[in-house]
Amino acid sequence: MINVAMLSKWHVHAVDYAREARENKHINIKVVWDENPERGEQWADELGVAFEPDLSRVLKDGTIDAVIVDTPTNLHKEVMILAAQHKKHIFSEKVLALSVDDCRDIFAAVKEHKVKLMLSLPRLTTNYYLYAQQVIDQGLLGQLTSIRCRCAHNGAVPSDEHPHGWLPEHFFNKEQCGGGALIDLGAHPIYLTNRLAGEAKAVTARLQKTLGHEVDDNAVVLVEYVSGALGIIETSFVSYGSPFKLELYGTEGCLLLEESKAYINCKKLGERQISVEDMPASLPMPLEQWVEYILFDKSPSITLEDMESLTLINQLSTLSNHNNAKMEVE
Repeated sequence: MINVAMLSKWHVHAVDYAREARENKHINIKVVWDENPERGEQWADELGVAFEPDLSRVLKDGTIDAVIVDTPTNLHKEVMILAAQHKKHIFSEKVLALSVDDCRDIFAAVKEHKVKLMLSLPRLTTNYYLYAQQVIDQGLLGQLTSIRCRCAHNGAVPSDEHPHGWLPEHFFNKEQCGGGALIDLGAHPIYLTNRLAGEAKAVTARLQKTLGHEVDDNAVVLVEYVSGALGIIETSFVSYGSPFKLELYGTEGCLLLEESKAYINCKKLGERQISVEDMPASLPMPLEQWVEYILFDKSPSITLEDMESLTLINQLSTLSNHNNAKMEVE
């Protein structure tokens, strides 16, 4: 049994991870800590566990094996390094950190103290990603020339019920979040495109503040990859009814995915559009992979490279938008 401390309910997915943890037979949620004590106490009551206002007491507790970190993003580095130093395994919501240097500092602490780190990049476990990777690996599209991936919703759009949109107001706090739509929802198309296209060499981005927040709510990023492929990454907090899309184009075919539907058209399959009915089985979700990593030392499918390259694209996108220029990967 893995005794877990839930560290903050700040992120909207904290509740989901608590639910997944409680449904996993190998996890026992033992305590809650939150940088907002009032919120933390309420959450601890809901979970039926203890609340501890002192993070150091949580991390010094020898009965705690691991932590699930859903603090504000700007606290990730501090909290994760402290957790690693106290030999607690770490699961967290994306992004890992606000800079590549911070990511590497976290990696160094994790390695030094021999703890298992997992970041929730759930779309890398899906059947549609696995199918897209299979199509590329089998050369069905010829040379990959471009990828377009879009993930968007209307979380910042005001309504009578939610005057600031249905996302929590702190999701627009630049200090805590480090950004807006791109760093949060845009993480999904970033890490998917990175995985499919490979190593990035340059980034050009436009981050808009459509509704006047201090962070972006609508963004487009163009990534140039070493492979020669172009990645077009789109995200938004101000798009109603926008479906998830993943499109791959190559010299000999294309693959189009929209929500649960997939179509392929390529020379090797007869130059006709085919509806894809059979896809690979999805992999275990990140939390489950983390548990298997801790208990059985089973290497997860989500890697440190995935985590770092996600932050890299976000960091260069912010610089590109600020400088109105293309940013090269150093």
